[in-house]
Amino acid sequence: MIFSEDRIFIIVCSKATTAPFNLNDMPGSAGRMDLVCRFIAQSIFISHGVRKNSAAIAILKGEPDPPKAILVRGSEVRYMAPDERNVGGLIRKALSLKVDEKWLRSTPGIYVARKGLENVLSELKSAGYSIYYLREDGEDIRTLNFTGKLAFVLGDHIGLSEEDERILEKFSSGTVSLSPLSLQADQCVVIVHYELDRRDCRA
Repeated sequence: MIFSEDRIFIIVCSKATTAPFNLNDMPGSAGRMDLVCRFIAQSIFISHGVRKNSAAIAILKGEPDPPKAILVRGSEVRYMAPDERNVGGLIRKALSLKVDEKWLRSTPGIYVARKGLENVLSELKSAGYSIYYLREDGEDIRTLNFTGKLAFVLGDHIGLSEEDERILEKFSSGTVSLSPLSLQADQCVVIVHYELDRRDCRA
């Protein structure tokens, strides 16, 4: 996979299922797949279109077949609407495929692979991305100067495990705070887009 997006958002999902799931029970038996769907939608959608320079990666660690990673690229995605059920249906289709460590295309712009957090971060680092951890106790995003290709990592409603935080430390360029409050993952994505859009418009 050749990553070329300016912004990539990565969410680590501790309970999200790694097999096809019931679209009528995404918050429950699917391990909060509803949160994953909102995260993906906010990562790539704008009003009446998609962000061609953005992508989303969900690291799924739930049963029965972890880990798996879902990649959604704004520059390629088709047939996706921003509602949870539509996004969920496309993720479910991707999870029905037999995969190994190589990215496998499921539908246009949507890929799946047997990758955990370390695999994904290593791949992004090799592609020249600066990787940042989004957490309440980091440096205020408005005090930081970002350059080049950026990747932002955050946890789900449970947060990153100690093991995942140790992995992230090996690749991270720093920890960034968006608010002193604990925000939902999709809210974090919106704020990062907002802050970076403002800077891009002034450039």
